[in-house]
Amino acid sequence: MSAAPPTEPTNDIAVLEQWIGREQTVDEVIDPVAVRRLELTFGRTPTLGPGDALPPMWHPLAFADVVPHSGLGEDGHPARGGFLPPVALPRRMWAGSRIEYHASLPIGALARRTSRIENVVIKEGSSGTLCFVTVEHVTEADGHACMTEQQDLVYRDDPAAGAPKPTPRPAPTDATASETITPSEVQLFRYSAVTFNGHRIHYDRRYAHDVEGYDGLVVHGPFTAALLAELAVRIGGGLRSFSFRGTSPLLDTAPFTIHARPGPDGTDLWAAGPTGGLAMTATATHT
Repeated sequence: MSAAPPTEPTNDIAVLEQWIGREQTVDEVIDPVAVRRLELTFGRTPTLGPGDALPPMWHPLAFADVVPHSGLGEDGHPARGGFLPPVALPRRMWAGSRIEYHASLPIGALARRTSRIENVVIKEGSSGTLCFVTVEHVTEADGHACMTEQQDLVYRDDPAAGAPKPTPRPAPTDATASETITPSEVQLFRYSAVTFNGHRIHYDRRYAHDVEGYDGLVVHGPFTAALLAELAVRIGGGLRSFSFRGTSPLLDTAPFTIHARPGPDGTDLWAAGPTGGLAMTATATHT
């Protein structure tokens, strides 16, 4: 891994663009114990074991960005300026991904993920300055590629005191399959634990409300995406590709719903909040 330019957090795009092309490689066993714990977190009876294929969108249980406790920022993420660029905007979230599945990722296998910073872009939006960082991850096992992912991270300012919360646009109402999900703070904590995700918005209610302005604990984007991917598999079979994008947060204060319908090339999916606002969109193509 090449050395990053030494710098303090900044929104200077000329500095941040120096991270484009930066790479890192991580080797990790796809731990059967972690898989079992994730099955239990999702409320499933454990059935998966070594040699079975890791379900789609369960890969966040591996390849966590592991640093000592002293290396964490206030939000619980690793401090800025390591592999990822040192964006000064305080709020960081996984905005979405586009994934191609080439082969199954076996549980128990020693896997390698090679990550590369593909792009850094700063934009001005209605809510202020936004920084988008795109990272490509290629995951291999047994000498062949299993998955290629383009992951989008978004950084933004904390909300201004008293600022109105944006209203999500209405979700579609023409689903052919739907399911209601009732998240709990224990479930969100367990998902954070099994994926080694220290982001405090998922388990620290005071921080989520007082600092980042949410009305409850935030449901992890990949948690919702995993539920949508599972629904897609139930409807159309194995996945060749899966993409998702978060549009508004889901909270632990009320049930939300996930939905699917046939699309022109596979399955269209989405998640909706308790009042029908669109929270996530996804598309899947099948093998």
